[in-house]
Amino acid sequence: MSQTKTKEFGKWRSMLWPVHGFELKKFIPMLLLMFFINFNYTILRDTKDALIVTAPGSSAAAIPFLKVWGVLPIAILFMLGYAKLSNILDKKKLFYTTISIFLGFFALFALVLYPAKDVLHPHQLADKLQASLPEGLSGLVAIFRNWTFSLFYVMSELWGSMALSLLFWGFANDTTRVSESKRFYAMFGIGANLAMLPSGQLIKYFAKLGDNVPPGVDGFASTLGYLTLLVMGAGALVMGVYWWINKKVLTDSRFFDATDVKKKKAKPKMPLKESFAFLLKSKYLLCIAILVIGYGVCIQLVEVTWKNQVGTLYPTTTEYVGFMGGFSQFTSILTIFMMLFVGGNVIRKFGWKTGALFTPVVLLATGVAFFAFVIFQGQLAGAISALGTTPLVLAVIFGTAQNVASKATKYSLFDPTKEMAYIPLDQESKVKGKAAIDVVGARFGKAGGAVINQGLIAGLGGIAFIAPYVAVIMLVVLGAWIVAARSLGGQFVSLSKQREEEAKSAAQAAAAEEPVEATAEATQTEVQPTS
Repeated sequence: MSQTKTKEFGKWRSMLWPVHGFELKKFIPMLLLMFFINFNYTILRDTKDALIVTAPGSSAAAIPFLKVWGVLPIAILFMLGYAKLSNILDKKKLFYTTISIFLGFFALFALVLYPAKDVLHPHQLADKLQASLPEGLSGLVAIFRNWTFSLFYVMSELWGSMALSLLFWGFANDTTRVSESKRFYAMFGIGANLAMLPSGQLIKYFAKLGDNVPPGVDGFASTLGYLTLLVMGAGALVMGVYWWINKKVLTDSRFFDATDVKKKKAKPKMPLKESFAFLLKSKYLLCIAILVIGYGVCIQLVEVTWKNQVGTLYPTTTEYVGFMGGFSQFTSILTIFMMLFVGGNVIRKFGWKTGALFTPVVLLATGVAFFAFVIFQGQLAGAISALGTTPLVLAVIFGTAQNVASKATKYSLFDPTKEMAYIPLDQESKVKGKAAIDVVGARFGKAGGAVINQGLIAGLGGIAFIAPYVAVIMLVVLGAWIVAARSLGGQFVSLSKQREEEAKSAAQAAAAEEPVEATAEATQTEVQPTS
Protein backbone atom coordinates (compact mmCIF):
# COMPACT_ATOMS: atom_id res chain seq x y z
CA MET A 1 0.00 0.00 0.00
CA SER A 2 2.80 2.38 0.85
CA GLN A 3 4.48 1.68 -2.51
CA THR A 4 1.22 2.46 -4.31
CA LYS A 5 0.90 5.76 -2.44
CA THR A 6 4.54 6.56 -3.19
CA LYS A 7 4.01 5.94 -6.91
CA GLU A 8 0.82 8.03 -6.89
CA PHE A 9 2.63 10.86 -5.10
CA GLY A 10 5.47 10.66 -7.61
CA LYS A 11 2.97 10.84 -10.47
CA TRP A 12 1.30 13.95 -9.07
CA ARG A 13 4.67 15.52 -8.29
CA SER A 14 5.90 15.01 -11.85
CA MET A 15 2.67 16.57 -13.18
CA LEU A 16 2.81 19.64 -10.94
CA TRP A 17 6.61 20.02 -10.82
CA PRO A 18 8.28 18.20 -13.75
CA VAL A 19 11.74 19.65 -13.03
CA HIS A 20 14.66 17.59 -11.73
CA GLY A 21 16.70 18.92 -8.84
CA PHE A 22 19.91 19.41 -10.80
CA GLU A 23 17.98 21.38 -13.48
CA LEU A 24 17.03 24.15 -11.04
CA LYS A 25 20.27 25.96 -11.88
CA LYS A 26 18.90 26.54 -15.38
CA PHE A 27 15.15 26.48 -14.79
CA ILE A 28 14.91 29.05 -11.97
CA PRO A 29 16.81 31.85 -13.82
CA MET A 30 14.76 31.26 -16.98
CA LEU A 31 11.57 31.36 -14.91
CA LEU A 32 12.72 34.63 -13.31
CA LEU A 33 13.49 36.07 -16.73
CA MET A 34 9.94 35.31 -17.86
CA PHE A 35 8.54 36.56 -14.54
CA PHE A 36 10.17 40.01 -14.68
CA ILE A 37 9.40 40.52 -18.38
CA ASN A 38 5.71 39.74 -17.80
CA PHE A 39 5.74 41.78 -14.55
CA ASN A 40 6.60 44.82 -16.67
CA TYR A 41 4.15 43.86 -19.39
CA THR A 42 1.26 43.78 -16.88
CA ILE A 43 2.12 47.23 -15.51
CA LEU A 44 2.58 48.72 -18.98
CA ARG A 45 -0.57 47.11 -20.39
CA ASP A 46 -2.79 48.43 -17.61
CA THR A 47 -1.16 51.88 -17.63
CA LYS A 48 -1.39 52.39 -21.40
CA ASP A 49 -5.13 51.62 -21.42
CA ALA A 50 -5.74 54.01 -18.52
CA LEU A 51 -3.87 56.84 -20.26
CA ILE A 52 -5.71 56.50 -23.58
CA VAL A 53 -9.23 55.83 -22.31
CA THR A 54 -9.26 58.67 -19.74
CA ALA A 55 -7.20 61.26 -21.67
CA PRO A 56 -8.83 64.63 -22.53
CA GLY A 57 -10.89 64.33 -25.72
CA SER A 58 -10.27 60.60 -25.87
CA SER A 59 -12.04 57.33 -25.06
CA ALA A 60 -11.78 53.63 -25.80
CA ALA A 61 -12.74 54.54 -29.40
CA ALA A 62 -9.09 55.54 -29.94
CA ILE A 63 -7.83 51.99 -29.29
CA PRO A 64 -8.74 50.36 -32.65
CA PHE A 65 -7.33 53.37 -34.51
CA LEU A 66 -4.14 53.10 -32.46
CA LYS A 67 -3.75 49.40 -33.21
CA VAL A 68 -4.09 49.93 -36.96
CA TRP A 69 -2.37 53.30 -37.48
CA GLY A 70 0.05 53.29 -34.56
CA VAL A 71 1.06 49.83 -33.37
CA LEU A 72 1.22 48.15 -36.78
CA PRO A 73 3.46 50.63 -38.66
CA ILE A 74 5.80 51.26 -35.72
CA ALA A 75 6.06 47.50 -35.12
CA ILE A 76 7.21 47.12 -38.73
CA LEU A 77 9.81 49.86 -38.23
CA PHE A 78 10.97 48.20 -35.01
CA MET A 79 11.37 44.85 -36.72
CA LEU A 80 13.36 46.42 -39.56
CA GLY A 81 15.59 48.17 -37.03
CA TYR A 82 15.99 44.95 -35.04
CA ALA A 83 16.97 43.08 -38.21
CA LYS A 84 19.59 45.74 -38.99
CA LEU A 85 21.00 45.64 -35.45
CA SER A 86 21.16 41.83 -35.56
CA ASN A 87 23.63 42.12 -38.44
CA ILE A 88 25.83 44.46 -36.40
CA LEU A 89 25.59 43.22 -32.80
CA ASP A 90 25.95 39.76 -31.32
CA LYS A 91 22.93 38.23 -29.55
CA LYS A 92 23.94 39.38 -26.07
CA LYS A 93 24.47 43.01 -27.08
CA LEU A 94 21.28 42.93 -29.14
CA PHE A 95 19.32 41.77 -26.07
CA TYR A 96 20.78 44.50 -23.82
CA THR A 97 20.31 47.19 -26.48
CA THR A 98 16.67 46.32 -27.14
CA ILE A 99 15.75 46.26 -23.44
CA SER A 100 17.66 49.53 -22.86
CA ILE A 101 15.76 51.31 -25.66
CA PHE A 102 12.44 50.45 -24.02
CA LEU A 103 13.56 51.36 -20.50
CA GLY A 104 15.03 54.63 -21.80
CA PHE A 105 11.71 55.59 -23.38
CA PHE A 106 9.63 54.75 -20.29
CA ALA A 107 11.99 56.82 -18.12
CA LEU A 108 11.78 59.69 -20.63
CA PHE A 109 7.99 59.52 -20.60
CA ALA A 110 7.72 59.67 -16.80
CA LEU A 111 10.37 62.37 -16.33
CA VAL A 112 9.77 64.63 -19.36
CA LEU A 113 6.87 63.80 -21.68
CA TYR A 114 4.09 63.30 -19.12
CA PRO A 115 4.96 66.38 -16.96
CA ALA A 116 5.06 68.50 -20.14
CA LYS A 117 1.85 67.03 -21.62
CA ASP A 118 -0.07 70.31 -21.43
CA VAL A 119 2.60 72.01 -23.53
CA LEU A 120 3.24 69.14 -25.93
CA HIS A 121 -0.36 68.12 -26.68
CA PRO A 122 -1.91 70.27 -29.48
CA HIS A 123 -5.43 70.57 -28.08
CA GLN A 124 -6.39 73.69 -30.05
CA LEU A 125 -5.32 72.20 -33.37
CA ALA A 126 -7.06 68.93 -32.47
CA ASP A 127 -10.28 70.83 -31.73
CA LYS A 128 -10.13 72.42 -35.22
CA LEU A 129 -9.53 69.02 -36.81
CA GLN A 130 -12.44 67.49 -34.90
CA ALA A 131 -14.73 70.29 -36.00
CA SER A 132 -13.91 69.61 -39.66
CA LEU A 133 -14.03 65.80 -39.47
CA PRO A 134 -16.93 63.38 -38.83
CA GLU A 135 -17.62 62.47 -35.21
CA GLY A 136 -16.77 58.85 -36.01
CA LEU A 137 -13.12 59.85 -36.50
CA SER A 138 -12.79 61.28 -32.99
CA GLY A 139 -10.63 58.30 -32.03
CA LEU A 140 -8.17 59.16 -34.80
CA VAL A 141 -8.08 62.80 -33.68
CA ALA A 142 -7.54 61.67 -30.07
CA ILE A 143 -4.36 59.84 -31.13
CA PHE A 144 -2.99 63.11 -32.48
CA ARG A 145 -4.35 65.21 -29.60
CA ASN A 146 -2.61 63.04 -26.96
CA TRP A 147 0.35 61.96 -29.07
CA THR A 148 2.73 61.29 -26.16
CA PHE A 149 0.14 58.96 -24.59
CA SER A 150 -0.29 57.29 -27.97
CA LEU A 151 3.45 56.76 -28.20
CA PHE A 152 3.46 55.25 -24.71
CA TYR A 153 0.61 52.93 -25.76
CA VAL A 154 2.56 51.76 -28.81
CA MET A 155 5.80 51.18 -26.89
CA SER A 156 3.94 49.26 -24.19
CA GLU A 157 2.32 47.03 -26.83
CA LEU A 158 5.71 46.45 -28.44
CA TRP A 159 7.24 45.43 -25.10
CA GLY A 160 5.00 42.36 -25.24
CA SER A 161 6.01 41.58 -28.82
CA MET A 162 9.72 42.35 -28.56
CA ALA A 163 10.74 41.49 -24.99
CA LEU A 164 8.42 38.52 -24.48
CA SER A 165 7.79 36.93 -27.87
CA LEU A 166 11.03 37.80 -29.63
CA LEU A 167 13.76 38.12 -26.99
CA PHE A 168 12.64 35.64 -24.33
CA TRP A 169 11.25 32.89 -26.54
CA GLY A 170 14.02 33.34 -29.09
CA PHE A 171 16.57 32.93 -26.29
CA ALA A 172 14.67 29.97 -24.79
CA ASN A 173 14.40 28.20 -28.15
CA ASP A 174 18.14 28.63 -28.73
CA THR A 175 19.23 27.36 -25.33
CA THR A 176 16.60 24.78 -24.30
CA ARG A 177 16.85 21.16 -25.37
CA VAL A 178 13.75 19.42 -26.74
CA SER A 179 13.61 17.11 -23.71
CA GLU A 180 13.69 20.17 -21.43
CA SER A 181 11.16 22.17 -23.43
CA LYS A 182 8.46 19.51 -22.96
CA ARG A 183 8.70 20.04 -19.21
CA PHE A 184 9.89 23.65 -18.89
CA TYR A 185 7.70 25.59 -21.32
CA ALA A 186 4.37 24.96 -19.58
CA MET A 187 5.98 26.01 -16.29
CA PHE A 188 7.21 29.23 -17.93
CA GLY A 189 3.56 29.99 -18.76
CA ILE A 190 2.59 29.54 -15.12
CA GLY A 191 5.50 31.81 -14.12
CA ALA A 192 4.25 34.49 -16.51
CA ASN A 193 0.80 34.40 -14.93
CA LEU A 194 2.25 34.43 -11.41
CA ALA A 195 3.88 37.76 -12.28
CA MET A 196 0.43 39.35 -12.59
CA LEU A 197 -0.31 38.78 -8.89
CA PRO A 198 2.32 41.14 -7.40
CA SER A 199 2.18 43.57 -10.32
CA GLY A 200 -1.61 43.83 -10.06
CA GLN A 201 -1.41 44.39 -6.31
CA LEU A 202 1.27 47.07 -6.69
CA ILE A 203 -0.75 48.82 -9.41
CA LYS A 204 -3.77 48.98 -7.07
CA TYR A 205 -1.60 50.19 -4.17
CA PHE A 206 0.05 53.05 -6.07
CA ALA A 207 -3.23 53.98 -7.78
CA LYS A 208 -4.75 54.39 -4.30
CA LEU A 209 -1.84 56.67 -3.33
CA GLY A 210 -2.56 58.75 -6.42
CA ASP A 211 -6.20 59.07 -5.40
CA ASN A 212 -5.28 60.45 -1.98
CA VAL A 213 -3.62 63.68 -3.14
CA PRO A 214 -4.79 67.23 -2.37
CA PRO A 215 -7.29 68.82 -4.79
CA GLY A 216 -5.65 70.34 -7.88
CA VAL A 217 -2.70 67.94 -7.78
CA ASP A 218 -2.23 65.41 -10.60
CA GLY A 219 -2.44 62.18 -8.63
CA PHE A 220 -1.58 60.03 -11.63
CA ALA A 221 1.80 61.74 -11.94
CA SER A 222 2.70 60.25 -8.56
CA THR A 223 1.29 56.84 -9.53
CA LEU A 224 3.15 56.91 -12.83
CA GLY A 225 6.42 57.76 -11.07
CA TYR A 226 6.17 54.76 -8.75
CA LEU A 227 5.10 52.41 -11.55
CA THR A 228 7.99 53.60 -13.71
CA LEU A 229 10.43 52.87 -10.88
CA LEU A 230 9.01 49.33 -10.75
CA VAL A 231 9.41 48.96 -14.52
CA MET A 232 13.00 50.22 -14.41
CA GLY A 233 13.86 47.92 -11.51
CA ALA A 234 12.32 44.85 -13.18
CA GLY A 235 14.03 45.79 -16.45
CA ALA A 236 17.40 45.94 -14.70
CA LEU A 237 16.69 42.52 -13.17
CA VAL A 238 15.84 41.17 -16.64
CA MET A 239 19.28 42.19 -17.90
CA GLY A 240 20.95 40.93 -14.70
CA VAL A 241 19.29 37.51 -14.91
CA TYR A 242 20.13 37.28 -18.62
CA TRP A 243 23.79 38.02 -17.81
CA TRP A 244 23.78 35.36 -15.07
CA ILE A 245 22.34 32.72 -17.41
CA ASN A 246 24.99 33.40 -20.03
CA LYS A 247 27.79 33.56 -17.46
CA LYS A 248 26.88 30.72 -15.09
CA VAL A 249 24.38 28.41 -16.82
CA LEU A 250 25.24 28.24 -20.50
CA THR A 251 28.88 27.56 -19.63
CA ASP A 252 27.76 24.31 -17.94
CA SER A 253 27.81 21.39 -20.42
CA ARG A 254 24.94 19.72 -18.55
CA PHE A 255 22.57 22.43 -19.73
CA PHE A 256 23.92 23.76 -23.02
CA ASP A 257 26.00 22.68 -25.95
CA ALA A 258 26.72 25.26 -28.65
CA THR A 259 26.30 22.57 -31.30
CA ASP A 260 22.64 22.22 -30.24
CA VAL A 261 21.89 25.63 -31.73
CA LYS A 262 23.32 24.60 -35.08
CA LYS A 263 21.22 21.43 -35.11
CA LYS A 264 17.93 23.29 -34.72
CA LYS A 265 16.08 23.89 -37.96
CA ALA A 266 14.80 27.35 -38.70
CA LYS A 267 11.04 27.70 -38.76
CA PRO A 268 9.84 28.05 -42.37
CA LYS A 269 8.67 31.54 -43.27
CA MET A 270 5.73 31.80 -45.63
CA PRO A 271 4.47 34.97 -47.33
CA LEU A 272 0.80 35.83 -46.91
CA LYS A 273 -0.32 34.71 -50.39
CA GLU A 274 1.47 31.37 -50.11
CA SER A 275 0.04 30.85 -46.61
CA PHE A 276 -3.53 31.26 -47.89
CA ALA A 277 -2.89 28.92 -50.80
CA PHE A 278 -1.47 26.24 -48.50
CA LEU A 279 -4.39 26.48 -46.05
CA LEU A 280 -7.04 26.30 -48.77
CA LYS A 281 -5.63 22.93 -49.89
CA SER A 282 -6.46 21.31 -46.53
CA LYS A 283 -9.84 21.38 -44.79
CA TYR A 284 -8.09 20.25 -41.60
CA LEU A 285 -5.61 23.15 -41.56
CA LEU A 286 -8.29 25.63 -42.60
CA CYS A 287 -10.35 24.64 -39.55
CA ILE A 288 -7.36 25.29 -37.26
CA ALA A 289 -6.88 28.69 -38.91
CA ILE A 290 -10.56 29.56 -38.31
CA LEU A 291 -10.10 28.73 -34.61
CA VAL A 292 -7.07 31.02 -34.33
CA ILE A 293 -8.64 33.87 -36.30
CA GLY A 294 -11.92 33.52 -34.39
CA TYR A 295 -10.22 33.93 -31.03
CA GLY A 296 -8.28 37.01 -32.16
CA VAL A 297 -11.33 38.72 -33.70
CA CYS A 298 -13.62 38.04 -30.71
CA ILE A 299 -11.13 39.39 -28.19
CA GLN A 300 -10.57 42.57 -30.19
CA LEU A 301 -14.31 43.09 -30.77
CA VAL A 302 -15.35 42.94 -27.13
CA GLU A 303 -12.27 44.74 -25.77
CA VAL A 304 -13.15 48.23 -27.03
CA THR A 305 -16.76 48.19 -25.84
CA TRP A 306 -15.75 46.78 -22.45
CA LYS A 307 -12.97 49.33 -21.92
CA ASN A 308 -15.37 52.11 -22.83
CA GLN A 309 -17.74 50.91 -20.09
CA VAL A 310 -14.83 50.71 -17.63
CA GLY A 311 -13.81 54.26 -18.57
CA THR A 312 -17.36 55.48 -17.89
CA LEU A 313 -17.46 53.78 -14.49
CA TYR A 314 -13.89 54.83 -13.55
CA PRO A 315 -13.39 58.22 -15.24
CA THR A 316 -10.07 59.26 -13.66
CA THR A 317 -6.75 57.75 -14.70
CA THR A 318 -5.87 56.55 -11.19
CA GLU A 319 -9.28 54.89 -10.74
CA TYR A 320 -9.00 53.20 -14.12
CA VAL A 321 -5.47 51.89 -13.59
CA GLY A 322 -6.42 50.67 -10.11
CA PHE A 323 -9.32 48.69 -11.58
CA MET A 324 -7.02 47.19 -14.23
CA GLY A 325 -4.60 46.11 -11.49
CA GLY A 326 -7.39 44.09 -9.88
CA PHE A 327 -8.35 42.71 -13.29
CA SER A 328 -4.78 41.44 -13.77
CA GLN A 329 -4.87 39.71 -10.39
CA PHE A 330 -8.17 37.94 -11.11
CA THR A 331 -6.85 36.87 -14.51
CA SER A 332 -3.70 35.44 -12.94
CA ILE A 333 -5.53 33.45 -10.25
CA LEU A 334 -8.12 31.93 -12.60
CA THR A 335 -5.57 31.16 -15.33
CA ILE A 336 -3.23 29.32 -12.96
CA PHE A 337 -6.16 27.35 -11.50
CA MET A 338 -7.40 26.43 -14.98
CA MET A 339 -3.93 25.42 -16.18
CA LEU A 340 -3.25 23.20 -13.17
CA PHE A 341 -6.61 21.60 -12.49
CA VAL A 342 -9.08 22.08 -15.36
CA GLY A 343 -7.49 22.10 -18.81
CA GLY A 344 -5.80 18.70 -18.83
CA ASN A 345 -8.65 17.00 -16.96
CA VAL A 346 -11.31 18.23 -19.43
CA ILE A 347 -9.32 16.96 -22.41
CA ARG A 348 -8.53 13.60 -20.78
CA LYS A 349 -12.07 12.89 -19.54
CA PHE A 350 -14.22 14.36 -22.31
CA GLY A 351 -11.94 14.34 -25.35
CA TRP A 352 -10.37 16.82 -27.75
CA LYS A 353 -13.64 18.18 -29.18
CA THR A 354 -15.03 19.16 -25.77
CA GLY A 355 -11.75 20.84 -24.86
CA ALA A 356 -11.71 22.77 -28.15
CA LEU A 357 -15.37 23.86 -27.77
CA PHE A 358 -14.89 25.01 -24.18
CA THR A 359 -13.37 28.39 -25.10
CA PRO A 360 -15.95 29.56 -27.70
CA VAL A 361 -18.85 28.37 -25.52
CA VAL A 362 -17.49 30.34 -22.54
CA LEU A 363 -17.00 33.43 -24.74
CA LEU A 364 -20.53 33.01 -26.10
CA ALA A 365 -22.12 32.83 -22.66
CA THR A 366 -20.19 35.74 -21.15
CA GLY A 367 -20.38 37.77 -24.38
CA VAL A 368 -24.18 37.50 -24.62
CA ALA A 369 -24.55 38.58 -20.98
CA PHE A 370 -22.15 41.50 -21.47
CA PHE A 371 -23.73 42.89 -24.64
CA ALA A 372 -27.24 42.36 -23.27
CA PHE A 373 -26.47 44.73 -20.40
CA VAL A 374 -24.73 47.22 -22.70
CA ILE A 375 -27.51 47.28 -25.31
CA PHE A 376 -30.53 47.09 -22.99
CA GLN A 377 -29.20 48.91 -19.94
CA GLY A 378 -31.81 51.67 -20.32
CA GLN A 379 -34.71 49.20 -20.26
CA LEU A 380 -33.15 47.19 -17.44
CA ALA A 381 -32.41 50.14 -15.17
CA GLY A 382 -35.58 49.81 -13.09
CA ALA A 383 -35.25 46.08 -12.46
CA ILE A 384 -31.54 46.27 -11.74
CA SER A 385 -31.87 49.22 -9.35
CA ALA A 386 -33.96 46.96 -7.15
CA LEU A 387 -30.85 44.82 -6.75
CA GLY A 388 -28.94 47.81 -5.42
CA THR A 389 -26.70 48.29 -8.47
CA THR A 390 -26.75 49.81 -11.98
CA PRO A 391 -26.65 48.42 -15.54
CA LEU A 392 -23.24 50.07 -16.02
CA VAL A 393 -21.77 48.22 -13.04
CA LEU A 394 -23.19 44.91 -14.24
CA ALA A 395 -21.92 45.58 -17.78
CA VAL A 396 -18.41 46.14 -16.42
CA ILE A 397 -18.67 43.00 -14.26
CA PHE A 398 -19.81 40.82 -17.17
CA GLY A 399 -17.24 42.37 -19.51
CA THR A 400 -14.52 41.72 -16.94
CA ALA A 401 -15.72 38.13 -16.52
CA GLN A 402 -15.64 37.71 -20.30
CA ASN A 403 -12.08 39.00 -20.59
CA VAL A 404 -10.79 37.03 -17.59
CA ALA A 405 -12.48 33.83 -18.78
CA SER A 406 -11.19 34.27 -22.34
CA LYS A 407 -7.58 34.53 -21.19
CA ALA A 408 -7.87 31.67 -18.69
CA THR A 409 -9.47 29.31 -21.20
CA LYS A 410 -7.00 30.32 -23.89
CA TYR A 411 -3.96 29.23 -21.87
CA SER A 412 -5.57 26.14 -20.31
CA LEU A 413 -7.65 24.74 -23.18
CA PHE A 414 -7.45 26.70 -26.43
CA ASP A 415 -3.66 26.61 -26.81
CA PRO A 416 -3.24 22.93 -25.79
CA THR A 417 -6.01 21.67 -28.10
CA LYS A 418 -4.71 23.80 -30.96
CA GLU A 419 -1.20 22.35 -30.57
CA MET A 420 -2.60 18.80 -30.21
CA ALA A 421 -4.40 19.20 -33.53
CA TYR A 422 -1.03 19.28 -35.33
CA ILE A 423 0.12 15.92 -33.92
CA PRO A 424 -1.63 13.50 -36.37
CA LEU A 425 -0.52 15.48 -39.45
CA ASP A 426 2.28 14.38 -41.74
CA GLN A 427 5.56 16.22 -41.33
CA GLU A 428 5.09 18.66 -44.24
CA SER A 429 1.57 19.66 -43.17
CA LYS A 430 2.70 19.92 -39.56
CA VAL A 431 5.61 22.27 -40.29
CA LYS A 432 4.26 24.30 -43.20
CA GLY A 433 0.71 24.34 -41.84
CA LYS A 434 1.79 25.80 -38.51
CA ALA A 435 3.88 28.44 -40.28
CA ALA A 436 0.94 29.39 -42.52
CA ILE A 437 -1.52 29.55 -39.60
CA ASP A 438 0.88 31.71 -37.60
CA VAL A 439 1.00 34.19 -40.50
CA VAL A 440 -2.73 34.25 -41.30
CA GLY A 441 -3.99 33.85 -37.72
CA ALA A 442 -1.70 36.49 -36.24
CA ARG A 443 -2.48 39.07 -38.91
CA PHE A 444 -6.18 38.53 -39.46
CA GLY A 445 -7.17 37.78 -35.88
CA LYS A 446 -5.98 40.89 -34.07
CA ALA A 447 -5.98 43.26 -37.05
CA GLY A 448 -9.37 42.03 -38.25
CA GLY A 449 -11.11 42.81 -34.98
CA ALA A 450 -9.46 46.24 -34.78
CA VAL A 451 -10.42 47.11 -38.37
CA ILE A 452 -14.06 46.04 -37.78
CA ASN A 453 -14.27 48.21 -34.66
CA GLN A 454 -12.61 51.10 -36.44
CA GLY A 455 -15.00 50.86 -39.40
CA LEU A 456 -18.07 50.69 -37.15
CA ILE A 457 -16.97 53.65 -35.03
CA ALA A 458 -16.21 55.76 -38.12
CA GLY A 459 -19.40 54.76 -39.91
CA LEU A 460 -21.85 55.02 -37.02
CA GLY A 461 -20.46 58.15 -35.43
CA GLY A 462 -19.04 56.87 -32.15
CA ILE A 463 -18.42 53.95 -29.84
CA ALA A 464 -21.77 54.41 -28.09
CA PHE A 465 -23.61 53.16 -31.19
CA ILE A 466 -21.58 50.10 -32.16
CA ALA A 467 -22.55 47.58 -29.45
CA PRO A 468 -25.52 45.92 -31.29
CA TYR A 469 -23.47 45.50 -34.48
CA VAL A 470 -20.42 44.20 -32.60
CA ALA A 471 -22.64 41.70 -30.79
CA VAL A 472 -24.07 40.36 -34.09
CA ILE A 473 -20.63 40.11 -35.71
CA MET A 474 -19.24 38.37 -32.64
CA LEU A 475 -22.09 35.82 -32.73
CA VAL A 476 -21.33 35.09 -36.39
CA VAL A 477 -17.62 34.66 -35.69
CA LEU A 478 -18.31 32.43 -32.68
CA GLY A 479 -20.72 30.37 -34.79
CA ALA A 480 -18.06 29.83 -37.45
CA TRP A 481 -15.55 28.98 -34.70
CA ILE A 482 -17.85 26.38 -33.14
CA VAL A 483 -18.66 24.79 -36.53
CA ALA A 484 -14.94 24.61 -37.34
CA ALA A 485 -14.14 23.09 -33.92
CA ARG A 486 -16.83 20.42 -34.32
CA SER A 487 -15.63 19.56 -37.82
CA LEU A 488 -12.02 19.47 -36.70
CA GLY A 489 -12.96 17.22 -33.77
CA GLY A 490 -14.25 14.53 -36.13
CA GLN A 491 -11.26 14.89 -38.42
CA PHE A 492 -8.86 14.77 -35.48
CA VAL A 493 -10.33 11.51 -34.14
CA SER A 494 -10.38 9.92 -37.61
CA LEU A 495 -6.85 10.97 -38.48
CA SER A 496 -5.54 9.96 -35.04
CA LYS A 497 -7.04 6.46 -35.47
CA GLN A 498 -5.50 6.23 -38.92
CA ARG A 499 -2.06 7.12 -37.54
CA GLU A 500 -2.49 4.60 -34.71
CA GLU A 501 -3.42 1.84 -37.17
CA GLU A 502 -0.45 2.71 -39.36
CA ALA A 503 1.86 2.59 -36.35
CA LYS A 504 0.31 -0.73 -35.23
CA SER A 505 0.71 -2.25 -38.70
CA ALA A 506 4.32 -1.08 -38.84
CA ALA A 507 4.99 -2.61 -35.41
CA GLN A 508 3.39 -5.92 -36.46
CA ALA A 509 5.42 -6.00 -39.66
CA ALA A 510 8.59 -5.36 -37.71
CA ALA A 511 7.68 -8.09 -35.21
CA ALA A 512 6.96 -10.54 -38.05
CA GLU A 513 10.40 -9.96 -39.54
CA GLU A 514 12.25 -10.63 -36.29
CA PRO A 515 11.57 -14.45 -36.09
CA VAL A 516 12.65 -14.88 -39.70
CA GLU A 517 15.92 -13.12 -38.99
CA ALA A 518 16.36 -15.15 -35.78
CA THR A 519 15.72 -18.46 -37.64
CA ALA A 520 18.24 -17.55 -40.32
CA GLU A 521 20.85 -16.78 -37.68
CA ALA A 522 20.12 -20.10 -35.90
CA THR A 523 20.44 -22.05 -39.16
CA GLN A 524 23.78 -20.40 -39.88
CA THR A 525 24.93 -21.38 -36.38
CA GLU A 526 23.88 -25.01 -36.83
CA VAL A 527 25.83 -25.55 -40.07
CA GLN A 528 29.02 -24.09 -38.68
CA PRO A 529 31.72 -26.84 -38.76
CA THR A 530 33.06 -27.87 -35.41
CA SER A 531 36.72 -28.06 -34.84
